[in-house]
Amino acid sequence: MTNRILIVDDTETMRLTQQMMLKDEDCEIEMATNGLDALEKIKANRPDLVLMDIMMPEMDGIECCRRIKGSPEWSDIKVVMVTTRSEYARVKEAFAAGCDDYINKPVDKQELLTKVNDLLKFVSLRKLLQN
Repeated sequence: MTNRILIVDDTETMRLTQQMMLKDEDCEIEMATNGLDALEKIKANRPDLVLMDIMMPEMDGIECCRRIKGSPEWSDIKVVMVTTRSEYARVKEAFAAGCDDYINKPVDKQELLTKVNDLLKFVSLRKLLQN
């Protein structure tokens, strides 16, 4: 059962870095450049997990998370905020918006893999129980 991950960041280098870190995982990866782009990608091809930057143009990650978690059809999508350490107040705001976890930039590969795999275990269990 292949999981889908959406990487959302306005910086191409960050998107590609996270994609490379996840290359050996059994997952399909799609990318978006901001919150509005992410919502369109979610509508077209619902992911199981979203890795999302907080600070982005058009729509920031917190507002996008709020919309994902506020939607009955998407509320079970796992959202991990990816942020800099200096944004603690924003991380607190992201948890209030419904995010499931967060990762500090620069992204540590082992931390990313651990958190993604832990959250995808819940997704897999949910899928098994629904069948």
